[in-house]
Amino acid sequence: MNRRHTLISACLGLFAALTLSLASAAPTLAQSGPLAFPGALGWASATPGGRGGEIIRVTNLNSEGPGSLRAAIEAEGPRIVVFEVGGVIDLEMKTLRLRNPYITIAGQTAPSPGITLIRGGMDVGGHDVIIQHIRIRPGSADQGWMSGWDEDGIATVSAYNVIIDHCSLTWATDENLSASGPRFTGSTPDEWRRGTSHNITFSNNIVGESLAYSTHSKGEHSKGSLIHDNVTGLLIIGNLYAHNYERSPLFKGGVHGVIVNNLIYNPGPRAIHYNLAPEEWGTVPFEVGKMSVVGNVLRAGPSTPTDHLAFMMIGGAGDVEYYGLDNIAVDQVGEPIRMFGRYTTSPARIIEMPRPPVWWEGLTPIPAVDVQRSVLSTAGARPWDRDMRDVLLIAEVAEGRGEIIDHEREVGGYPAVGEPTRKAFNPDDWNLHDMTPKRDDVLDRPANRRGT
Repeated sequence: MNRRHTLISACLGLFAALTLSLASAAPTLAQSGPLAFPGALGWASATPGGRGGEIIRVTNLNSEGPGSLRAAIEAEGPRIVVFEVGGVIDLEMKTLRLRNPYITIAGQTAPSPGITLIRGGMDVGGHDVIIQHIRIRPGSADQGWMSGWDEDGIATVSAYNVIIDHCSLTWATDENLSASGPRFTGSTPDEWRRGTSHNITFSNNIVGESLAYSTHSKGEHSKGSLIHDNVTGLLIIGNLYAHNYERSPLFKGGVHGVIVNNLIYNPGPRAIHYNLAPEEWGTVPFEVGKMSVVGNVLRAGPSTPTDHLAFMMIGGAGDVEYYGLDNIAVDQVGEPIRMFGRYTTSPARIIEMPRPPVWWEGLTPIPAVDVQRSVLSTAGARPWDRDMRDVLLIAEVAEGRGEIIDHEREVGGYPAVGEPTRKAFNPDDWNLHDMTPKRDDVLDRPANRRGT
């Protein structure tokens, strides 16, 4: 048998072992009811979002006021937000705050080039929220070094039953994509978990180019995803993490989550890591984290210090139960990187488990060898209609180029705010129960696309 056949056989054997291992895992029930949309996964997969509610049309690119995205988000009652305009919305440093539940934000309905938010991000509270096909690029907003402009792309705040899917989240000065809320609500761990974000899916997003030495009050702050203490029911799947110094993602104390089939490219000294900060927990007994990490790829890039990098690292003082299978971690020339490391001198432990300590029933990972192709073809907002920055970012990852940046101008700067494109929303073209198009030609594309 030649080397190629040997490699193929080994991969097939590993994938068979992966399937068998996960099938024998302690079952974690999936949510009942119809899916939010075809292919929705995780503990939030059956959220209705705004299904059956009012259709609210976004008719301008204003930061606020009648017809704006902000007005649609702040409306009450179940609602499906659709777009009759495409272009750039300058949020003018005013964070979008989503508090009222039962909402679907359907960026796929916008005319080309879709919707891009700049100089601001979105905080998601409440429950039963679906956000798809939006680009959010907070950037430095012309603020000074360490000035305190600390802005996430999207952060859930004590939210539940939330899906963030196919969004492009870059240039944040805090994290690009996070799940958060108070550390302790009530007096028991179960109450803590109910009080912070839970039942959250982050799927098929681009999470990249968070700004390093920029406006954050703490200085360096190029971060991918912060998953705050005691978040549970979390699935992070099919995302591209690129050019983030660390937190791709970071689980804090007591988090229970699954990390599957993500591509992590060009991190700084940390990629996936776990850290229960004892100074934040005080005298409260530590909770053990639970982390199942399957079928992911880590590739070093020009900004990666490979001598000090591991696929999974632990800091702080709390233990984590960890299950890892079929993960690939390599340097810039394809040589293996160590799987485990630590940045603490405390007795915190990575406790390797024989089975996933947390899993969502019905989840079937693809083999890690297929992850790069899958993620680069599908991740981010409107993969049928990517804007130039997403196109170039994907190319950098594919070709092993690019670097961690300090300012959005290093990669071209904010897109111009101009006149919107317009196209009336026709509800007859869409399956309103899941906001999928009835025909392929319903998805608006540039009139004159050229090959890249």
